[in-house]
Amino acid sequence: MQTDHLEIRRLFTERTDSYLRFIRTVGYPLALRAFFKTWPGLRSNLRILDAGCGAGVVTLAVHDALVAHGLPIGSLDGFDLTPAMLERFRAVLTKRGIAGVRLTEANVMDPHALPPDWNGYDFVVSASMLEYIPREDFPKALALLRGRLRADGTMLLFITRRNWLMKPLIGRWWRGNLYTESELRAAFTEARFSRMAFLRFAPPYWSFGVWGHIVEASQ
Repeated sequence: MQTDHLEIRRLFTERTDSYLRFIRTVGYPLALRAFFKTWPGLRSNLRILDAGCGAGVVTLAVHDALVAHGLPIGSLDGFDLTPAMLERFRAVLTKRGIAGVRLTEANVMDPHALPPDWNGYDFVVSASMLEYIPREDFPKALALLRGRLRADGTMLLFITRRNWLMKPLIGRWWRGNLYTESELRAAFTEARFSRMAFLRFAPPYWSFGVWGHIVEASQ
């Protein structure tokens, strides 16, 4: 499915409330929190970029996992295409009293959209965003995000799986592209990642494996 960035922005502006209700109903924020609490990649003073941060579900999950482990936070940055989502994120940060998270509006396909110092990250995470990049541009988007990493940095991707259940739910209703494991391997290889592995959601959220893939990759 091909959707340009203006259509994506309009979709998530019009459906901000329904999208947030949807992910809360299915337990997606809880699944992400459980994953990051057990993910061994977290350590002190990480510089982290959330690509397609939306209303902040991933950034907050990472933040809370770092706090739970008593790990100092280096920096948390996030960008998204939809101003309405960023407004929700800022409201949550204010409500929770979380300071220092830098947010900006940007298109992942525009390499000049982010501030000049948004490079050299230890960790780039993207969840439920790259489904909305045209398929032919997907490897380029991965390569652009790889370029934001430091030499020994890690990328973590959460993306919808291609199967009979996700085709009507995500493919049609949310207009996202769906991917098989082999398609992801090919895209990460084309984007010149040297290593990749498929991870699993943490218990008791194993069932989210039906929804999507988790890919961990490095330069």
